This record gives sequence, C-alpha cells and structure tokens, in this order.
Amino acid sequence: MPVMHIPGHDHQKPQEVRLDEIRDVMGNCQLCPLGQTRTNLVFGVGNPNARVMIVGEGPGRNEDLQGEPFVGAAGKNLDSLLSLAGLRREDVYIGNVIKCRPPNNRNPKPEEITACAPFLREQIRSIWPDVIVCLGNFAAHFVLRTEMGITSLRGRFHQTGHFAVLPTFHPAAALYHREWQPVLEDDFRMLGAWLAEHPAGPNKGGQQ
Repeated sequence: MPVMHIPGHDHQKPQEVRLDEIRDVMGNCQLCPLGQTRTNLVFGVGNPNARVMIVGEGPGRNEDLQGEPFVGAAGKNLDSLLSLAGLRREDVYIGNVIKCRPPNNRNPKPEEITACAPFLREQIRSIWPDVIVCLGNFAAHFVLRTEMGITSLRGRFHQTGHFAVLPTFHPAAALYHREWQPVLEDDFRMLGAWLAEHPAGPNKGGQQ
C-alpha cells in the first residue's frame, strides 16, 4: 500500500488543552511509586493533530532510557505495521496508558493506571483523533472500559463516542508469539482501509 501522508485533520472539536501544557502539568510526576524508579517519564510523541492515536501499555527498558515510546524492536515492528496502513510514525501520535516503566517490565498495577489516567484522557482530548488503536489488553480495557480480552476484541472496530477504536495485539508480544504477527498485520491493513473509506475533513490541522 502506498504511504499516504496525513498531517492532520478537522478536529470537529476545539483542542482545549495543548499537549505541551499537559506535559508541563505532569512535571516530575510522583503521583505513584513508579516516579521513584523510572529513568525518564515517557509522555508520548508524534503529530498533535493526528487522525490516528496509538495507545500502548507502558514504557519498557529502551523507552525508559530514551524517554520515547516504542523504540527498539517493538518500535521497528510498529513502524512496519504503520506502513501497512499507509502511515508513517510522524503521521500518528503514540502514547501509553502509563508514562513510567514498571520495574522489570511487570504489568502496571491498578493504582498506577488510576494515577496516570487523567493525563492520557487529556492527551486524547487534545489530539481528538478519529481512530484510537489499542495495543494489548491494558490499552483496550482503558479506552473501551471493558474486561474482555484482546483476542475477543480484535479484528473489528468499536465505536465509543467520537472515536473508532481498533484493539489489537501489542507489537512487542508478537516478537515472542510469532503467530500473532500476521494477525497484527491484518488489523493494520484494516486500519488503512478504514482511513481510505473515511477521509479527513477539509481543514487539516497544523503542528502545535
């Protein structure tokens, strides 16, 4: 599929808070114990006017060291998946449910998710994407407010308010469960088809 450059879109809603303002509010966040063990807070990166927002679980070791989400092998896999949807990394916005790495990459605890939740909600409100791609169970549970597993949720779009939501496996997990990779690729092709069928509004948003 050829790459289609999507710099922004008609938000259909005011951006009430800028991403840099949300980051300023977070500061040296210590709302949960992860603030004491992280190397870097990993806020998010990408186009603040993106049509597509990618939501993962939380930073891993490489992300913690570099302060950027989805670097290393998982990031390369995500880049290749985005290309299947006709997208580049700079077209989308990438964030996580939690902004600090849990020790030893353990699963985030409910209280950690609760502490970080207002920041992700404000990021979504600021970007106001058309599509939220949820990578893995924690992202899908947060966005869709469900306890259903990702295997049951993936393979189709879900509508929640303004947002079309596409849950799928996490690209890092597919590095260990190779049988999930073709499924991930199918889901990102589905994302590309959805974007082609639902063109952006006439007023493209610029960079913040």
